[in-house]
Amino acid sequence: MSSIREDYMAPWWTYWLHNFPHVNLNFQPIDNTFTPQDQNYQQSLIFLACMVAAGLGLNLLCLAIYLSCLCCCRKDEEEEESKSPNSCCVTWSAVTAGLLSCAAVGVGFYGNSETNDGVYQLTYSLYNTNHTLGGVDSLVTGTMGSMESGLKQHLARLDEIFATRGDYVQTLRFMQQMADNVIKQLLGLPDWDMTKVDLAAIADQTTYIEYYRWLTYLLLLILDLVICLAACLGLAKQSRWLLTTMMVFGVLTLILSWASLGADLASAVSTSDFCVTPEKFIMNQTKDLISSEIVHYYLYCSQALRNPFQQSLTIFQRSLTTMQIQIQGLLQFAVPLFPTAERDLLGIQHLLNSSEASLHQLTALLDCRGLNKDYLDALIGVCYDGVEGLLYLCLFSILAICAFCAMLCAIPRAWTHITSRERDYDDIDEGDPFNPQARRMTTHDSNHATNMHSFCSYSSSVGSQSSLHPPAAQAAQTVSNAPVSEYMNQSALFGGNPRYENVPLIGRGSPPPSYSPSMRATYLSMTEDQIRHFGNDFQA
Repeated sequence: MSSIREDYMAPWWTYWLHNFPHVNLNFQPIDNTFTPQDQNYQQSLIFLACMVAAGLGLNLLCLAIYLSCLCCCRKDEEEEESKSPNSCCVTWSAVTAGLLSCAAVGVGFYGNSETNDGVYQLTYSLYNTNHTLGGVDSLVTGTMGSMESGLKQHLARLDEIFATRGDYVQTLRFMQQMADNVIKQLLGLPDWDMTKVDLAAIADQTTYIEYYRWLTYLLLLILDLVICLAACLGLAKQSRWLLTTMMVFGVLTLILSWASLGADLASAVSTSDFCVTPEKFIMNQTKDLISSEIVHYYLYCSQALRNPFQQSLTIFQRSLTTMQIQIQGLLQFAVPLFPTAERDLLGIQHLLNSSEASLHQLTALLDCRGLNKDYLDALIGVCYDGVEGLLYLCLFSILAICAFCAMLCAIPRAWTHITSRERDYDDIDEGDPFNPQARRMTTHDSNHATNMHSFCSYSSSVGSQSSLHPPAAQAAQTVSNAPVSEYMNQSALFGGNPRYENVPLIGRGSPPPSYSPSMRATYLSMTEDQIRHFGNDFQA
């Protein structure tokens, strides 16, 4: 019997996963047939999870060695002073971690959705199959009940009415034999009740597990995205406490990513083992409940296969037809002689008509096409969407592992870079005139500098006039009023801080200005009266 059907072909990735080495915990190869109850098969799945756990241990060991070398080893002073290579390394590591995290989250959302769609299609098919089998069981139970109780009561009353007519009593005995024959054929059908309960329990349990699996992965994806964004914010703000917090959460998420990889890989391999030979597993599971002929009929639904229910349904149909012929004869010949028998005869006729309708429904439900369609839909949902989604989730775990490794490598370097910058900033001499902190002058120097007019201000207000020797009153008004009023207005406009253009250069912590020859000539051309008038305005 071939396990590959013309209307179902297992996808190539299931064969690839099916060929993974199946080894028990004693390192002995075992058969890769899907047998979840077998202890050796369970150990082979545990072995795959142990291989992933070994990868996690190796990854953590490498990170520990890297962090130890980063903390213990010191570079040369020349390399420490050159900050560009470290900044570039941190930047590219952060960019790589961000891109990998975004890619991982995108792949994870797609894989989680595909897996959920596959499981939903499986449970939907199981519920449909359960509904079909429940309908079969209801029809069989209802028909048997009507034959055993309703028909028996009608025949008992007719037997009393037709007691004086032996031929009519013989007809009633023949109808009872036909009813017993119908009941016998119905009892020969499989007991679907136990199978129906099993399918319902499997569907309910699968739905319950899938909901929490989907929710867990959704939270894991959100956690990865939040950690990535928070780490990027910490690098941008150069916040050491935020980087430390994200490093701790990064290690935890790295462990979760490895755990999800192990679970997804084991689930994908076991599901692929089922998808390659699904008929073999189903027949092994149902051999104690249903005959192999019936299971084979529904799994391979082919015109060449004989319907195992055809004989029983045919006998059922013939028995009902014979009983209806007998009732028609009694209605035609016995009712004129026994008018009280008409009510029971019409009751039997109605019962036979309802049984015939149940027979047609039962024939349609027992046909292989309905259950086979549900079976194929379940296989496609599990083996195509489900396993494909698990593979994407494995890819998500791998990308997340790479992203968090890059992030865990970048954060310590960023920490070192931030510490180095703060140390260099603290080493700046406060007496350095180019240091912004040195701009805070003493009160005496500030007051002295405020009362001075810079030579540049004088040259911009006086030297630009048409004459270098204006009248004394006009010169005094130009020099003393215009710059002072402009200075006061700009001082109020900028919150009390005068603009640097109207403040002496010596009060700005700037180097002394270099005067042009024209500016020096203007200063030297001033008369002694003008110098005496301005007083100490141009004296430091």
